[in-house]
Amino acid sequence: MLAASSSGSSSILIIYVVVFGGIYFFYLRPRRKKQAAARTEARKTEIGVRYQTIGGFVGTVVKTTDEFVTLRSSSGTELDFIPTAIARRFDPAPVVESSDDKTEGDK
Repeated sequence: MLAASSSGSSSILIIYVVVFGGIYFFYLRPRRKKQAAARTEARKTEIGVRYQTIGGFVGTVVKTTDEFVTLRSSSGTELDFIPTAIARRFDPAPVVESSDDKTEGDK
C-alpha cells in the first residue's frame, strides 16, 4: 500500500513539472523575449527625434554616445541621460476638432 502512495505522488510531481515547463515555454519565454526586443528598440535613438524618458522628460536628441544620450528641451536646456532611461519615441497624438466646436451659424 505504501508503494502505491509514493507512485501516485511522484506522478503528480511529474505533472506539475510538465505543466510549469509548458507555461514557461509557451508563455513566459516568448513574453520575456518580446519585452527585451521592445526595450532594445526603444533604446535606439536618432538625432533630431523627440523621445520621452522614464521620468516623463520630453526632449529632442542632440548627441548620442555609448554612455549618454543628450536631450534638449523646448526651452533649450540640454540634459544627459543613460540610454536605459529612454522610455519611448514621443509622437504626440494629433489634435482632432470635434463637431461640437461649431457655432450655431455653421449648422
